[in-house]
Amino acid sequence: MELDISSEIHDDACIMRLHGEVDVYTAPRLKESLTEQIESGCTNVLVDLEDVGFIDSSGLGVLVGALRRAKERSGGVRLVCTRENVLKIFRITGLDKVFPIFGTVEEAKDF
Repeated sequence: MELDISSEIHDDACIMRLHGEVDVYTAPRLKESLTEQIESGCTNVLVDLEDVGFIDSSGLGVLVGALRRAKERSGGVRLVCTRENVLKIFRITGLDKVFPIFGTVEEAKDF
């Protein structure tokens, strides 16, 4: 499956909307996009996972790396996800304690 990534700037946050699957094949593209956003000065990143059907450990690694990069620049990464199969991966790995996870983009923007 393919991964489509779109992004927009909203106030002081970059919103990245993902559609598809985040796996060993698509994670490098996601890493490139996240790194590009953070390096260009957008250190508050919202990653919308509502249209992601699957994420594996390589995708989780990319998100953790982005969080580290953003924190080094006094920023952060917030996730938007209500899909139970994706949330389960975050709970199993304990990453639900590392990332703030919201039900909507609006909630994440207001945090």
